[in-house]
Amino acid sequence: MNNARQQLYYVHDPMCSWCWAFRPVWTEIRAALPDEIEIISLLGGLAADSDAPMPPHQQADIRQHWQTIEQQVPGTRFNFDFWTQCKPRRSTYPACRAVIAARKQGQEHQETMILAIQKAYYLQAKNPSDADVLIDLAGEIGLDAMRFAADLQVPETQNRLLYECALARKIGAQGFPSLIVAQKNAYQSVPIDYSDAALMLRRLHTLLTA
Repeated sequence: MNNARQQLYYVHDPMCSWCWAFRPVWTEIRAALPDEIEIISLLGGLAADSDAPMPPHQQADIRQHWQTIEQQVPGTRFNFDFWTQCKPRRSTYPACRAVIAARKQGQEHQETMILAIQKAYYLQAKNPSDADVLIDLAGEIGLDAMRFAADLQVPETQNRLLYECALARKIGAQGFPSLIVAQKNAYQSVPIDYSDAALMLRRLHTLLTA
């Protein structure tokens, strides 16, 4: 690969079920990429703030998505108790802001918070649309929970989320997850494969050495 530092954007949402399915492959990709590649994580903001209960038909659609993912991506699991134990809302912005609030206590906390949200949502039947759930998770991963709770609410955090959402659209993200290579002021999407990290790395190598 070229010696010049290049950028790879990862556009995601911590409550995106396909991002959960992609997590093992993405982890392998990050571990294998050379230091010359700068990885930039952008929150895409799947669903804006809402206090309205999720309509039954939408709940059914998302449950179906989970079932489809379990069938198509071996090893991906969901806890369907979420749909009976929680009061679902179509709102992922709180979880996105939680990632930003965690990041404020150290860049290294970003991935830890993403994983905590995903495990809470998909495996533990907890609702990351709720601030109290997010604050509990912050404490569990060793963050200053009081500072985290305050950072969740400040306009700066929301403004950062909106900035990242806008940047994701600007560089051509069409959905979540998206991988986009930045080269010479141009942006190239990388087709996603949910089961083959080696294939994804070959695709990246081709783009990064073009």
